[in-house]
Amino acid sequence: MKPTKLLIIGGVAGGASAATRARRLCEEAEIVVVERGPFVSFANCGLPYYLGGEIASEDALRIHTPESLRASFNLDVRVRTEATAINRKARTVTLRDLARGREGEESYDALILAPGAAPLRPPIPGIEREGHFVVRDIPDVHQIDAWIRTHDARRAVIVGGGYIGLEMAEQFARRGLEIAIGEMLPQVMAPLDPEMAAWLHQELRANGVDLHLGDGVAGFEPAGPGEGAAASVVVLQSGARLPADVVILGLGVRPEVALARDAGLEIGERRGIRVDTGMRTSDAAIWAVGDAVEIRHAVTGEWTLMALAGPANHQGRIAADNIFGRESRYRGAVGTAVLRLFSLTAACTGANEATLQRAGIEYHTLHVHPQDHAGYYPGAERLDLKLLYAPDEGRLLGAQAVGKSGVDKRIDVLATAIRAGMSVRDLVDLELAYSPPYGAAKDPVNLAGMAASNQLDGLVEKTRWSDVTRLQEQGALLLDVRTAEEWEAGRLPGAVHIPLAELRSRLAELPAEQEIVAYCGSGHRSYNACRLLEQRGHRCRNLSGGYRTWRTATAGNSEG
Repeated sequence: MKPTKLLIIGGVAGGASAATRARRLCEEAEIVVVERGPFVSFANCGLPYYLGGEIASEDALRIHTPESLRASFNLDVRVRTEATAINRKARTVTLRDLARGREGEESYDALILAPGAAPLRPPIPGIEREGHFVVRDIPDVHQIDAWIRTHDARRAVIVGGGYIGLEMAEQFARRGLEIAIGEMLPQVMAPLDPEMAAWLHQELRANGVDLHLGDGVAGFEPAGPGEGAAASVVVLQSGARLPADVVILGLGVRPEVALARDAGLEIGERRGIRVDTGMRTSDAAIWAVGDAVEIRHAVTGEWTLMALAGPANHQGRIAADNIFGRESRYRGAVGTAVLRLFSLTAACTGANEATLQRAGIEYHTLHVHPQDHAGYYPGAERLDLKLLYAPDEGRLLGAQAVGKSGVDKRIDVLATAIRAGMSVRDLVDLELAYSPPYGAAKDPVNLAGMAASNQLDGLVEKTRWSDVTRLQEQGALLLDVRTAEEWEAGRLPGAVHIPLAELRSRLAELPAEQEIVAYCGSGHRSYNACRLLEQRGHRCRNLSGGYRTWRTATAGNSEG
């Protein structure tokens, strides 16, 4: 039986998409949407760009208002209204009108919880001082902007190097502020593997950002003599003191599960609301969607939290389908995400190395550095692409990319390939759009598939940038096959130089029994060198990603 009354707690992505889908499926049902904040449907992903001035009008962030939702979908939307308790037996929710301070009961036949996730504010000494802000909704941005203007802020300290922290760094720089970032982990943007995040470290430093990695916050203190800070002096665990006129707390988010937990709903191991594939909770009349729920990772099968707008929208639609009699199943998420950071774009999909290791899944890695479009067409930029794939059948497990152009396009293709269960061999066969301004006859995705297939077929044995020192200690010979000019510009310590063009005539210089690790700029020429050497009786490994990956990984993750 279809419910006659649907109550939705929370708007924005998950709640709003559930409400509008529900109305399209059932014109007769009473649909009530309750939102604690002043805005029921807004683009929270656009908040940093509004603060930085790239989005000029607040109205552009407002996707729907209570009035527009009533007019278009006949929804009863109540903002500034908080749900404080669920009575599962009576099927009622206690609501508090925050403007009037009144409480009342609202009944439901079906209930959807979309409370989202709250920014973390751990009990760090001084964290509640004035001038410290999180970035969750439009009022937060108003407060940050007012503080900057009122206090003539010149220096910003961002605590945390995740998506919000990096986006805020870019936008503060746009406004002319000096920026420092303190990050507890040894890298920013944790979904990326370290050598890929290193490109972002270089970009941040190149744009004047004072980057402190592996250095968490110990406390927030008043300014001392000569420190001048309108907000706080951010004290890092190393003892470094960062005076700040404004502080952004980008320490991550936590699912808002208090309402569900107090009602006795099952909470999972990751502290999110546990749901089935239909987004139903442990109560048959209650569903949950968005940042507050635990879902299955589509690659590893592990329970995970994924605070992304795309999955939240999809989950809202699925919950509404199931409530109104259309069987629909959520097949997990692959975590596709993209970030712009000054001149670079970084994106990822699927599992990274840490996720695969935690899940006990074996994998191979591959780095390639093709250009984003045909090299002979002006403006071609280098694209740094990494694949993770199963060592047996080559099933694609994850991908990451960093570059100035074409990153989003390739990650979207690879996200589709992961969802389809494709292997790296399938990437070779993809027929992707080609015109010189947009791509190449062999697209970077094709090239990555070819390189991975070569490894699976036993045509080459690869080694990673992080294994070079170990292999040297075990007696391997590093062979640089680049040109003399490239060699003089920089090289791996202890390497021997024989340009590829001279290799056939100088084979006698290489010990017959010693294992060789060959490298070039990107891994392509050294692959050719390995094929030559293997056929002449040498044991050879190709350094995946070549000198470009090694140099960036070793330099970009340092403090220098």
